[in-house]
Amino acid sequence: MFKKIIAFLLIIIAIYWSFSALMPNKISQLDANDNTFSTQRALVHLKEISKAPHYVGSPEHENVRNYIIEELEKLGLETQVQDGYSYNKKWGSLTKPKNILARLKGTDNSKALMLLTHYDSNPHSSIGSSDAGSGVVTILEGLRAYLHEGKQPKNDIIILISDAEELGLNGAELFVNNHAWAKDVGLVLNFEARGSGGPSYMLIETNGGNQNMVKGFIEANPKYPVANSLAYSVYKKLPNDTDLTIFREDGDIEGFNFAFIDDHFDYHTALDNYERLDRETLEHQGSYLMPLLHYFSDTNLNNLKSDVDNVYFNVPLFKTVSYPNTWILPMLIIAIVLFIALVFYGIKKRMLNSKHMLIGILPGIAALVINGVIGYFGWSVLKAIYPQYNEILHGFTYNGYIYILAFTFLSAGVCMWLYNKVYKPENTASLVAPPLLLWIVISAVMAFELKGASFLIIPVYFGLVSLFILVRQKHPNLILMALLLFPALMILSPFVKMFPVGLGLKTIIATTLLVSLIFSLCISLFGFSRYKNRWSYLLFFLAICCFISAHLKSDFNEERPKPNSLVYILDSDKNEAVWATYDNILDPWTESYLTDNPDHIDSLSKFTIASKYKTQFTFTKKANIKPLKHPYIDVKKDTIVDGKREIKLFISPQRNVNRLELFSDSTNLFLSFNVNGYTIPKAESETYVFENRRFNRLFSYFVADDKFLELEFTVPENQSTKIDLLEASFDMLDNPLFRVPKRPADMIPKPFVLNDAVVIKKTIQID
Repeated sequence: MFKKIIAFLLIIIAIYWSFSALMPNKISQLDANDNTFSTQRALVHLKEISKAPHYVGSPEHENVRNYIIEELEKLGLETQVQDGYSYNKKWGSLTKPKNILARLKGTDNSKALMLLTHYDSNPHSSIGSSDAGSGVVTILEGLRAYLHEGKQPKNDIIILISDAEELGLNGAELFVNNHAWAKDVGLVLNFEARGSGGPSYMLIETNGGNQNMVKGFIEANPKYPVANSLAYSVYKKLPNDTDLTIFREDGDIEGFNFAFIDDHFDYHTALDNYERLDRETLEHQGSYLMPLLHYFSDTNLNNLKSDVDNVYFNVPLFKTVSYPNTWILPMLIIAIVLFIALVFYGIKKRMLNSKHMLIGILPGIAALVINGVIGYFGWSVLKAIYPQYNEILHGFTYNGYIYILAFTFLSAGVCMWLYNKVYKPENTASLVAPPLLLWIVISAVMAFELKGASFLIIPVYFGLVSLFILVRQKHPNLILMALLLFPALMILSPFVKMFPVGLGLKTIIATTLLVSLIFSLCISLFGFSRYKNRWSYLLFFLAICCFISAHLKSDFNEERPKPNSLVYILDSDKNEAVWATYDNILDPWTESYLTDNPDHIDSLSKFTIASKYKTQFTFTKKANIKPLKHPYIDVKKDTIVDGKREIKLFISPQRNVNRLELFSDSTNLFLSFNVNGYTIPKAESETYVFENRRFNRLFSYFVADDKFLELEFTVPENQSTKIDLLEASFDMLDNPLFRVPKRPADMIPKPFVLNDAVVIKKTIQID
């Protein structure tokens, strides 16, 4: 009994260690050595640059830019501001970013190391403390510590604090394609955030093989590496981009992303503030920057390209483990041979029973099916029970961690209950063989379809050792069996949490399936327990407790504010106005404008300003016409030259606006298009500009310096061109014409959509 208790405690320790080893558990103070990174010193900067939203074009945006420039100059660096128009075709964003640049001269004329992050916050309500104020202060404090040593690096160090990342990576696009320094960059370290806490994940961006990148990362020896090739394989399949994507795609420049994703519910919201940023997370970012800055500032950056990929993963004690992809098939073949040999050896020794092995397949498959169904429908069921969760667009609720724990306990309980059905004191070895076969099959699939996940073969090898011991001994040492589970638990456990946190609770199936697969490896230990039924009841009880706890925290309050939205839209052509919302459930604040009987209409849907989650208006209500100043529109030129119609159109808002959206039906063709002197590019394979536009949208212009649009475009000679203009200002709550009250403390502006905006729609017809 004593050994069973110790073995159980070891399992708990392994799971706990797998998480606790990911990041620091304390932060560096103000009195830290001057040549070391201090989180407390970084927080001094963060407090200054996260006082208010600072999106492109806002007054605070300029204040933050000036503060960063001043701090860089205090470090003795000469700064410059790069500005100019930038258009991102994928996002449809057009704006005039202002990048902050500085350069520390090295001793060699070699490739430069770049430190990268962005200083703009997401429009219009996000404070931007984590995303990416944390990146700004990590670089400022890291540079201060590095420069204090008085050492001149071999490589130049270029600092780029980019602008307009949130709008469409426009600042990075402007730098990579228009700045002379871009050709000098050999490697980029980019600091990002997709939440406000938790460990920071390292993701590699490269157009070729990653072997030299991984080798350099390991040699730099960051203290708390959280990196695996599976995460990047998944990342590449997602529609998420960072500034570093532009460096890779447009400049063929390698780079490392460092981004944290916990507390995803704060992402792009008013809750992304100074108080909620996890201090240990900021320490973690600093623990990456300092060793990598020292290493890559003195390393030849011309040799990072490679044709070879490596599999890599992190594990406590060993930090980052890596091996080349060429090992994948040999490791798989060896595992298959060892498994077959052990099965035949076990049958010969009469420690494995064919009948018991066949029976042992059933609980494993049943667990995957049952838990897969639970995970697949779990989020949909929760949204049906708690429709308010639909208001959280990214899908990670305030009680999301409790749900992850609940589904973990539930899945483990199902596994315990099922395996208890086939329990016999002498059949543990026979029960271990089928899960190992399943893991080998999974490893084979990964070897051909998702090579980045091929490190999943590592737990299989330890499972084979366990099977060997079970074949040799009827009563093995349970403590040894628990220790052999450490690699599996420490490598795989963090993934149980990572997927639903980073991708939303819609991926809770990843948790339920992973728990099932991890549990199957643990049969080498749990198989000896004759009380699995009791354990299953305990796990079910814990799952119920978690669901109850989540239920008690399913409402909205000041700690968990409800995201909501309200927009006023005036159709200047029809002289009609409506209130509109993206919300599925009205609350007292929105209901006072939409009433308890709103209209379910979609006549505005085709003009819904772009949303990351393709959100449409849900309710509208007729509104009073407000005396808003309509945009001034003038056709300055309309001539036909060489069979093409050349048009010059001037659009000037007569009020302070933040965003201009232009739509045109896909039947309207544009041979060329110029905005304020900037020519919109088209791909070589395209005949027309905006040829493959989505939702009929030409572009979104985020107002920076120029408050107007001067459009010069050519169309086919006989084309009757119609353009729909939407101009939006983010001042609804401050505009005296509306007198909309501030939100109660238990509500925040909904992110990812146009919100708190006054919109005027105007049709421009050129016959």
